[in-house]
Amino acid sequence: MKYLLLLSVLFFTWSSLQAQEKQPNIIFLFADDAGYADFGFQGSKSMITPNLDQLAKRGVRFLQAYVSHPTCGPSRAGIMTGRYQHRFGYEENNVPGYMSAVSAADGIEMGLPLEEKTMGDYMKSLGYRTAYFGKWHQGGADRFHPLKRGFDEFYGFRGGARDYYPYEEVPNEVQNKLERNFGDFKEHEGYLTDVLGEETAQFMERNKDEPFFAFLAFNAVHTPMDALPEDMAKFSQMEGKRQRVAAMTLALDRACGTVLDKLEELGLTENTIVVFTNDNGGPSNANASSNYPLSGVKSTYLEGGIRVPFLMSWPNRVKAGTTYDNPISTMDLLPTFFAAGGGDVADVTPTDGVDLIPYLTGNQYGRPHQRLFWKRDVRAVVRDGDWKLIRFGDRPAELYYLPDDEREQNNLAMAQPERVRELFKVLFDWEMTLERPRWLLKRQYERMDVERRIEYRDQSKLFQEERN
Repeated sequence: MKYLLLLSVLFFTWSSLQAQEKQPNIIFLFADDAGYADFGFQGSKSMITPNLDQLAKRGVRFLQAYVSHPTCGPSRAGIMTGRYQHRFGYEENNVPGYMSAVSAADGIEMGLPLEEKTMGDYMKSLGYRTAYFGKWHQGGADRFHPLKRGFDEFYGFRGGARDYYPYEEVPNEVQNKLERNFGDFKEHEGYLTDVLGEETAQFMERNKDEPFFAFLAFNAVHTPMDALPEDMAKFSQMEGKRQRVAAMTLALDRACGTVLDKLEELGLTENTIVVFTNDNGGPSNANASSNYPLSGVKSTYLEGGIRVPFLMSWPNRVKAGTTYDNPISTMDLLPTFFAAGGGDVADVTPTDGVDLIPYLTGNQYGRPHQRLFWKRDVRAVVRDGDWKLIRFGDRPAELYYLPDDEREQNNLAMAQPERVRELFKVLFDWEMTLERPRWLLKRQYERMDVERRIEYRDQSKLFQEERN
């Protein structure tokens, strides 16, 4: 009897170890142009986001999570490669029709360079079944296609923005046609945000018996401001774009819930890493999103342009209901996913990201990053510890100490001239490691960014009634 009991204990221990060593599934939920404040888990009293709020309760909420660029395309390139996209010349957004006529190739020829290894490539090398859903925005030409960049399945569109309802005619920008896998162009039925959640859930169902990596890149809540009437009806206290973005955020949360419910149904929640974040700060001017209490909007280098909501859940490894306060970057996702899947981070080379899991489990202390950088043309930023220097094109540089001033209201540049000089040199030395941009936007958009930085700098003036 004792012998049988010992065998049972040994078998249970072996089974537990096997379960712990099994590669986790990975789901990356990625929003587009969402406001920093526009989620319940971020303190919003008016937005309805129960599924993401629940994800926050069962995982970690990062209080200082940054993107590598305050606009869509470059931010995604940083995530895909785990390094500053400036290192391979992806410094500007790639939007056909908006580019300087003499800077570089336009249209579908702007894309993530083929010599760059992607997140899909890395996860596929570990035996993962990989899929990409939604907005790609990493090049419209066939050679840039997700199925040629490490993903086994694709359902989405190659461009940067499209309607949420089916097109009745071919759109002016052909990159925005809906595509299944390679070359199968057919419009969906229904509301695209919901469809993308359902497609991702079906992928999980088909691949429940093997490790899978699903990258779900919503175009919500990017313009155009398409919202379901029944969703808008839930926000009758609002009006205009604010009502629409609330309805679109509700749909975004509902689609995330479709994915999270499927995880539960399949019994995969405990050993699945789920990350939710956003590609850049909310463009209050375009979609009435709120970045409060941060200053600034999308395309600017104030905190409201580069700091984003960020959640991570992995019940097998990460403590639920916690927060993490040190600065991190979305560039950290690739090495984090790769290491979790059994890869050696040393094989992710070169990288500017780090594996975050040891910092969350207590195996690693200190800051994941002492310094973080941002740049577009003349404008640039270095965050060194808790000090942030912003170099502008239209005015002297500004210096902020973020623990005391996350709203960036108290410019300390005049009081700290030596620190300003030191950080100017740090920033310049970093810039000397970068490539020149492969393409550039028209100059007029630089002026537009300056104007929106000034107009939307103080987010405390926006949507005050929702915070009362």
